[in-house]
Amino acid sequence: MEKKDLDWGSLGFSYMKTDYSYVCNYHDGAWEEGGLTTDHTVVLSECAGILHYCQECFEGLKAYTTESGDIVCFRPDLNAKRMADSEKRLVMPQFPEDKFVEAVKQVVKANAAWVPPFGSGATLYIRPLMFATGEVIGVKPADAYQFRILVTPVGPYFKAGAGKPITICVAKYDRAAPHGTGNIKAGLNYAMSLYPYELAHKNGFSENLYLDSETRTYVEETGGANVLFVDKDGTLVVPKSFTDSILPSITRRSLVHVAEHMLGMRVDERPVKFQEVLDGEFVECGLCGTAAVISPVGHIVDGDKEVTFEKGCEKMGPVMEKLRTTLTGIQSGAVEGPEGWVCKIC
Repeated sequence: MEKKDLDWGSLGFSYMKTDYSYVCNYHDGAWEEGGLTTDHTVVLSECAGILHYCQECFEGLKAYTTESGDIVCFRPDLNAKRMADSEKRLVMPQFPEDKFVEAVKQVVKANAAWVPPFGSGATLYIRPLMFATGEVIGVKPADAYQFRILVTPVGPYFKAGAGKPITICVAKYDRAAPHGTGNIKAGLNYAMSLYPYELAHKNGFSENLYLDSETRTYVEETGGANVLFVDKDGTLVVPKSFTDSILPSITRRSLVHVAEHMLGMRVDERPVKFQEVLDGEFVECGLCGTAAVISPVGHIVDGDKEVTFEKGCEKMGPVMEKLRTTLTGIQSGAVEGPEGWVCKIC
């Protein structure tokens, strides 16, 4: 199989149409068989539920070419489970988890020529999504839905590139309400973050750091990633939420396992007061998620206060670097990881 003739090393994190998408519709109380399509458009009624009551959720995962030439993806079963949780919370029919994994395999295999070559620094981003297509005018769930998967080759998520520390700011806005939808991957959560995201960019920052909406004293996450810290003793500190408003990142969960069981690190998962950050208790900080794996944070700005992470302000700190290298090594096949983490496509 010959790869597409692209400048893989120059790709940004943006959409590029590939050969196939996957589509499956739900109506009359059941999912149809579903399959590949070359049609990348969606036609909706003006009364479709997605347009009125925002019944929509999505996932994100990646496919990689290993050094041996295999095409693999990372823990798609967990994406299937998380999407099912999102669908349940939004009163949408749950797409079968085994069918989800098979659909991912099917669409990636069909677009194998678009999976960037090993060593290019690029990956094939996989975006499953579901939305209400059924007509609904009163406030209630729709009766018809569409599940789709699009794929597109991408480079680094942040313009600075992988491994280069970014500067983020503390948002004056909230991302999600306590006991709301912050712990599911609903499009409406990201819509709420767009205005503060644009403000951050206008002021020269790469992202926003959100504090808890109830007290604005605890670290939660950014607009698109979970947060990790390293304290002065080398412990990996992972923020938790009292109100279940942090998205359960698959990358974060995997990094915690890598830290504890492969690198012998101490991990402390707990609520983290922002005052600890201001007091200089942490020497490294990173944002973790599917898109960036780990992006190091060199500085956090809160109004006239600025925090500098001494071991990660010029380049990615040693702990974040070790975590990122190990996890990307597992994903690419260079490092042997736990059984079942790497799913071979072809």
